[in-house]
Amino acid sequence: LVVESGGGLVQAGGSVRLSCIASGSIFSGNAMGWYRQAPGKQRELVATITSAGTPNYEDSLKGRSTISRDNAKNTVWLQMNSLKPEDTAVYYCNRVPVATIVSRGKIIDYWGQGTQVTVSS
Repeated sequence: LVVESGGGLVQAGGSVRLSCIASGSIFSGNAMGWYRQAPGKQRELVATITSAGTPNYEDSLKGRSTISRDNAKNTVWLQMNSLKPEDTAVYYCNRVPVATIVSRGKIIDYWGQGTQVTVSS
């Protein structure tokens, strides 16, 4: 339902552009977000964009990141610049609020496979 790509190993100070293609059921008419989960930490929401294109960023990404979307392509991007080692994480895109699925009779959050960003110092 979502496929993230674009991560990799980047030196501190470098840039990365993450891409996400989502199914219409997740993307269309919904705010979208980029979440990340660093080793040993909980997943956190770091950037959002409304269906109309209004962005918002968690403090650590403000001023060095840009979230954008193409509603015709069900695609959302996250451009991150001036990367820091603390940006190292698996990055996921999802609807805001998070999409859910039914699994074994229970409603659970749906997540794609994510894309790993590793920033070396």
